[in-house]
Amino acid sequence: MSEQLTEQGFVHVCHLADLPEVGPALAEIEGRRVAIVRTEDGEVHCVDDTCSHANVSLSEGELDGCTLECWLHGSRFDLRTGEPTGPPAVLPIAVHTVRTEGDEVFVALSEES
Repeated sequence: MSEQLTEQGFVHVCHLADLPEVGPALAEIEGRRVAIVRTEDGEVHCVDDTCSHANVSLSEGELDGCTLECWLHGSRFDLRTGEPTGPPAVLPIAVHTVRTEGDEVFVALSEES
């Protein structure tokens, strides 16, 4: 996926066509690995790609509604808040702001890591 900085801190990450119809995809923005996730209702979310419980890629996990599950231990994270919705994870992951314009997906990284 491409990376192009725009005004207001948003970075062009990809086109909607580059994403699965439903599910996560891995992207890198300014050296930071993130999961770009499209839900069944067509919303696009962006969260840090690494599970807060273990050093595991969340973009390889399963989507259930608006939660993303870590494939290794089953931790689930709310894509809107980053909060874990059950054990073993207890720490949240960072949530980033997504803006779509037509088929373009832009992300502004949060300061959290």
